[in-house]
Amino acid sequence: MSGAWLQIPLPKPNATVRLLCLPHAGGTAALYRPWANLLPDWIELVLVCLPGREQRCNESMPADMQALIKLLSRAVTPILDRPWAAFGHSMGATVAHELALSLYRENLRGPEHIFVSAREAPQFQKGGSVHKLDDDSLCQQLIELGGTSPELLEIPELRALLLPAIRQDYRLIETNGLSSDQVLSCPITAMVGRDDPELSIDEARGWQQWTSCEFHLEEYPGNHFYLSGCPDLVVRHIAQKLSLSQPQVKLRSLDTN
Repeated sequence: MSGAWLQIPLPKPNATVRLLCLPHAGGTAALYRPWANLLPDWIELVLVCLPGREQRCNESMPADMQALIKLLSRAVTPILDRPWAAFGHSMGATVAHELALSLYRENLRGPEHIFVSAREAPQFQKGGSVHKLDDDSLCQQLIELGGTSPELLEIPELRALLLPAIRQDYRLIETNGLSSDQVLSCPITAMVGRDDPELSIDEARGWQQWTSCEFHLEEYPGNHFYLSGCPDLVVRHIAQKLSLSQPQVKLRSLDTN
């Protein structure tokens, strides 16, 4: 499906909605693979594998966000035959939002719901210069955020493999400018760790102005990578929200798997 861009770890031919998951800066699809067995049968998990990681480790990220979105929009076209939603963590939240805006402009099927995790609303985006840090400072930044094992960064070979992709991702997100001020015509749920040093509750709540539909804010114990500590709870909340747009789904099915 769409070459190297999309992976479906557990195909569900009878699923009524697909959940497209996008990684954080330097992240891989591996963060979400366990979700395949946590989601109910009516939600099919679709993972986005961006350039610069896993089987695409020899590829470079596009020069800017809009170049990435253009390629990703083409890649997701095959999954638009069914209702779909998107979950993006940190950088992935911005990519999910930009993808939805791009599909709107192309008059293609938009998402049923957008889940923006650990990311401030566009009006609060700060830019940044993390991508310009030297290797030691970049590693320290990653350790402070969590989500990257300090032991991995101490291995020279792995460090040399990981840091270029992470730096590319940070450059992409820190130099991004929002492509449109159009609001989405689907619900948005912002999800945040209460102890996230990179994000305030008010910055997460700011996503409310980017939808003409319902807005929800979910808080979790933990820091920037809160979802690693409670994947079952996060997945359950996603399924509950998506069930509202799937009238044929009975709530008892949320307890399956």
